[in-house]
Amino acid sequence: MTPIAPKTGDRLILRGADGYDEARFARVFNARRPERYPAAVLVAESEDDVVEGVRLARDRGWKVAIRAGGHSFPAWSLRDDGLLIDLGAFKKTAFDESTGLVSVTPSVSGGELNAHLSGYGRFFTTADCPSPGLGGFLLQGGIGMGFRGWGYAAEQIASIDVVTADGELVRADEQNNSDLFWAARGAGPGFCGAITRFHLKTRPVPAGLAATTHIYPLARYAEVVEWVWKIHPNLSPDVALVAVSVVPPFPVPGAAEGFMLVVAGVALSASRNDVLEVLAPLTKSPFLGDALVVQHAQPTTIAERLEFAAAIHPPGRRYLVDSAWVNGAPRDIIAAAKQVVAERPSGTRGHAFFDFSLPRIDAPDMAMSLRTDVMLGSYIIYEGAQNDEAYSAWHLDAMKRLEPFTVGQYWGDSDQTRREVKTLTDDAWARLQQIRAKHDPKGMFADYLAGPGAFCNRNGWETKK
Repeated sequence: MTPIAPKTGDRLILRGADGYDEARFARVFNARRPERYPAAVLVAESEDDVVEGVRLARDRGWKVAIRAGGHSFPAWSLRDDGLLIDLGAFKKTAFDESTGLVSVTPSVSGGELNAHLSGYGRFFTTADCPSPGLGGFLLQGGIGMGFRGWGYAAEQIASIDVVTADGELVRADEQNNSDLFWAARGAGPGFCGAITRFHLKTRPVPAGLAATTHIYPLARYAEVVEWVWKIHPNLSPDVALVAVSVVPPFPVPGAAEGFMLVVAGVALSASRNDVLEVLAPLTKSPFLGDALVVQHAQPTTIAERLEFAAAIHPPGRRYLVDSAWVNGAPRDIIAAAKQVVAERPSGTRGHAFFDFSLPRIDAPDMAMSLRTDVMLGSYIIYEGAQNDEAYSAWHLDAMKRLEPFTVGQYWGDSDQTRREVKTLTDDAWARLQQIRAKHDPKGMFADYLAGPGAFCNRNGWETKK
């Protein structure tokens, strides 16, 4: 180790030093570990450490990459020859009861944040899975609890504290450094700064929180999803709605283990009466006679929802992910999705899901603005590096069938090193390039991780026509 300053010298780990490999992969969730080697890893414990790290990188001509939770599937934080600033040892959470705002550092996970807020009767719309850090989740917009009716979690960012390429710590909100604030809500892994704190608007825990769950044989996939798609526009915005092909993390009576179709509606409602009203349309499914499990309006908790998601995202496994914002005739899209939803590779776990959302007529102006009313996502979860090539080829082929209906994809369920897919609108992309040129003209913060042609915010298959 080579000291850089009294505060951080013992936590700067240069390539080749003891502990380098452990620091390089610290908290990386995906067991598919890329062969990328930072020049050094800085284990930050404070805002001052982040400032010092950015200034060091500036002086040495290093690019800077940030690791918040380590949950990005392509490992965005791992870049060759730059400085990796790891925020895992910098975890701070503070709730202000007078404003309802919570200040939180990027490495705090959604599960940790909601555990903290539960003591105040509040919650934040984090990812459904409890382990992702808030940094990556919010930078990519944030599809989480309540997304269908409430929009992206990033809409609830009140302000950020961010270290700029000049090594200065500044506050960004709607009035101050508003361009950085705009970019922080959806720019994804190419954001031109190092965020040290998010200041977030919280909500009261819904008094009527409850879930309706149907589990169907996977053979009924097309009919059930078409029905769900048909009714969803008229469901209350308080209902989170998903249809997912998954191996349930619990025994299903009368069924052999394997992939099944789960339809889940979670009511984020203020009272029990409201719950019964908003979930009532799901009781009219014409396929209930075929359902293996029917549970209606079962009271639940934020912690239970996170626990279920954690069970289907086990750590220490290899992950392949992809997604598509789709637009077109539902029946045609459902048919095109048959391979990815209903013909999953043997020997794998994971899931494929339809995530439904309502139009956002009052959405704020922010970088994340590309979306449709339905997203189809897919996770392949498996063990053994010998399976990487075969499963990757299968996944790419399955998603290719959806390309005629694909508008773009969601940062959080993407790997641009494998498939070139648009993530921002053209206008947002152009504006973001101007902001990056203004605040980081020398490109000190790592650019988007993509294939050989770099990330160009386009659908690769459309450029080949």
